Amino acid sequence: MHKTSLADLAGQHLAAARTSPAGRSAETVLGGHDAVLRQTLIALAAGQRLDDHESPGEATLQVLRGRVRLVAGDDSADASAGELLVIPDVRHRLEALQDSAVLLTVAKRI
Repeated sequence: MHKTSLADLAGQHLAAARTSPAGRSAETVLGGHDAVLRQTLIALAAGQRLDDHESPGEATLQVLRGRVRLVAGDDSADASAGELLVIPDVRHRLEALQDSAVLLTVAKRI
């Protein structure tokens, strides 16, 4: 059995994101590129974003800290710590409205 503190991990990666030239930091918590289920903690400094991209499968975004905006085409949704967004199966981007940490969960199509 393995236990991970998402609160501690979020704090570590937010500190790294604030000092990174790219304004972000991430770590795969579970799985990998070939795994059916993958969870990745992503930290973004305020004002940073992950540009438009496709989703490789069904996905959710759980906000651990801060406030983010998920944009898909003409639709968008803001979420704060404790909220969960279902990521639509279309091109989308993620914007950090505040220093933020999220847990991305992807169930890959097989």
